[in-house]
Amino acid sequence: MTEDKRSPLHDWHVEHEAEVVWEDGYPWAMHEGADPMAEYEAVRTAAGVWDLYSTCKYEATGPEAARLIQRRFTNSLDGMTDGSVRYGAFVNADGLMIDDGNVYKLADDHFLVMINTAGIEDWFRETADGLDAQIEHKTDDYAMIAVQGPTSQQTLQGLTERDLGELGYFRFWPEKTTVAGVEAWVLRTGFSGEKGYEIVMAPGDARAAWDALIDAGATPFGLTAIDLARTEVGLIIIAVDYNPGETSPWDLSMDRFIKAGTECVGADALAERGANPPKRFKTLQIDGDLMPDYGAVVTKDGREVGIVTSPAKSPRLGTIGLAILDADAADDGGKVEVAVEGGTASATVEVLSLLDPNKTRPRG
Repeated sequence: MTEDKRSPLHDWHVEHEAEVVWEDGYPWAMHEGADPMAEYEAVRTAAGVWDLYSTCKYEATGPEAARLIQRRFTNSLDGMTDGSVRYGAFVNADGLMIDDGNVYKLADDHFLVMINTAGIEDWFRETADGLDAQIEHKTDDYAMIAVQGPTSQQTLQGLTERDLGELGYFRFWPEKTTVAGVEAWVLRTGFSGEKGYEIVMAPGDARAAWDALIDAGATPFGLTAIDLARTEVGLIIIAVDYNPGETSPWDLSMDRFIKAGTECVGADALAERGANPPKRFKTLQIDGDLMPDYGAVVTKDGREVGIVTSPAKSPRLGTIGLAILDADAADDGGKVEVAVEGGTASATVEVLSLLDPNKTRPRG
């Protein structure tokens, strides 16, 4: 049995009556003692803060650290400069996803990997034979706080010694800076579909940064709020939109994060499936107020063509759901039927990031 960990912000969560659940021994707040819809609105209209201690962190070091990561990573690490970030899938030799997440380059011999699964350093090492590189699981060594929303820059800037305007989207400062009086890495990344930042620091410094951000006007939020926000913009979550070892990144329309010519162990399998991807990942705009269940069947002309992976009731978009569909049923504007309580509901196939098709919001 896995021993449950405690976030360095655990006492704060308890004091504010947060609902906390544990995944693989690590805590996640479902809400922070407030209405999750109010937390969601803070992310969409102002600034919210999210305790990301449980984000799984790995540190790869050594002269061939990039190659160690590349052997499991679908995106290419070529051309990365210090302070750059790449997103992609982490796969097995069959080209099936084990995880997804970001790679951060601190230096030629020093990278951070932020994913969802703890304790899989040995999985990375299985394909690292002959390389002068090491990888270590570091989740417990770092606290992490997300600052997300349209006013996140203004909220964070008053606590930060450097000009956040210098930090481009999907970049970070490879040297630590001061945030609320503590040393931290500042990352221009997030999971909300809004402009945002993530700050990484020693666990003992997390409470000072958290309190300062709240004092600056940020609203704490939890998984319920972020799940709605990420569904509106087509972002995936492990064990919901895919199960490890079962799904190809092509099935999730991760095309631009799958690069040919790398030494990824799944390169051949990925190339074969990518020649004519049989599945596509889309948003469904569902008629009516009935929300389908997770895994609801999608049909077209009486034929099963997919499943809903992330259903949601959006105050901005109505009833929606992310869905893996057969490619021949995935054209934008196409009509399908979705199983709902008591029957089916008509739905229209739409672009993946329905709230923000051109991804302008996170770029600020």
